[in-house]
Amino acid sequence: MTHPSFTQTLPVWGRIGVLSFGGPAAQIALMHREIVEDRNWMSEREYLNALAFCMLLPGPEAMQLATYSGWRLHGIRGGLAAGLLFVLPGAAVILALAAVYLLYGAVPILQSVFLGIKAAVLVIVLQALLRVSKRSLTQKRHWLIAGLSFFGLFCLNLPFPLVILLAGVYGFWSASLQTAPIRQSKVDVSPISSLATIALWLVIWWAPIWVVGSYSGNEVLAEIGLFFSKLATVTFGGAYAVLAYMAQDTVEAKHWLSATEMMDGLGLAETTPGPLILVTEFVGFLAGARASGELDLGAGLMAAGMTLWATFAPCFLWVFTGAPYIEWIASKRRLSAALAAISAAVVGVILNLSIWFALHVLFADVQRQSWGPLAVWWPDTGMINPLALTLAAAAVLLLWGERGVLLTLAICSVLGLASGFSFAPFG
Repeated sequence: MTHPSFTQTLPVWGRIGVLSFGGPAAQIALMHREIVEDRNWMSEREYLNALAFCMLLPGPEAMQLATYSGWRLHGIRGGLAAGLLFVLPGAAVILALAAVYLLYGAVPILQSVFLGIKAAVLVIVLQALLRVSKRSLTQKRHWLIAGLSFFGLFCLNLPFPLVILLAGVYGFWSASLQTAPIRQSKVDVSPISSLATIALWLVIWWAPIWVVGSYSGNEVLAEIGLFFSKLATVTFGGAYAVLAYMAQDTVEAKHWLSATEMMDGLGLAETTPGPLILVTEFVGFLAGARASGELDLGAGLMAAGMTLWATFAPCFLWVFTGAPYIEWIASKRRLSAALAAISAAVVGVILNLSIWFALHVLFADVQRQSWGPLAVWWPDTGMINPLALTLAAAAVLLLWGERGVLLTLAICSVLGLASGFSFAPFG
């Protein structure tokens, strides 16, 4: 294995950040090629152990994998460089697109473009479901966990963190029912050092939020910091898995944006580099810019910054605390079983999101209907949008024809734009 200098790694981390399109699967593959295959900075075993660890953490696993890779090479400064360079290019683009959307999103032609993007994103989410299912549902009980997870979310409206917690507890407990080899591994860091790392990053994470909440007088900005900090601790499964949970509060409770705007934000995140969880920056920007009742781009900028801080500062806490323990975690049967159960539950979470997403893209009116303890989303079937259905079908042909995410999004955007000259905008 080779060991580059810190300055030699910076262009590589920057290139990964700029080229990290296509979601976590593509980002993980890109990093593998750059740092394992092409440069031999990490071994295959080290990379896969780190990936398994990052999947266990809340937050975007690809960004955390980049942070760990940088940490392994150059400690804290390497982790900060790799993690920040993975996030910042996409964050800058999302901020610019959010401002354009806020100012011009109501223009009919742009609505048509976003309809094309949403139709493509719907198919991308379905592809993500198939990929995660193939990787995660390796045993019969994993299928049962996924099914119960979906039922709890879609039919019982259970909180997303509760579903993930129950799955992890079950996996941990059921490990005694399995037989698996146990590898011996030791930890090369003291408990005191780990506690110091936790304390330091808790201060880094919460100090700005406390200062804003105590002295700024900006209630929305403080609320954004608290909300996305809470979200950062439960985002198992990445943006796809957490979107429905985030929408429950930001759309239905806080009214920061509409369901259509939420889906538009995910579409924008799909078209840009960086982790898909950057959709939170879009949400924060819109919430801050509208807080005063009038559009205020400066307030939106501050809210976007607070959102990014609350979303990604915890990632550094998780990685820098847990990195020295990765080999030890990989050797423990119960922790590995908990990870497998959480991965199975994420399949049910993504299925719930897929249906929620499809209903809001394809139908003009979707309401939650209750039958006793059951409460499910149900569309007005007479208000289906044939144009959205056609664009989604085009996206299916493109993606299953291996045309790539970016090309599919571009073509569907153009088709949506073309339709805007012939059809009235939908919804």
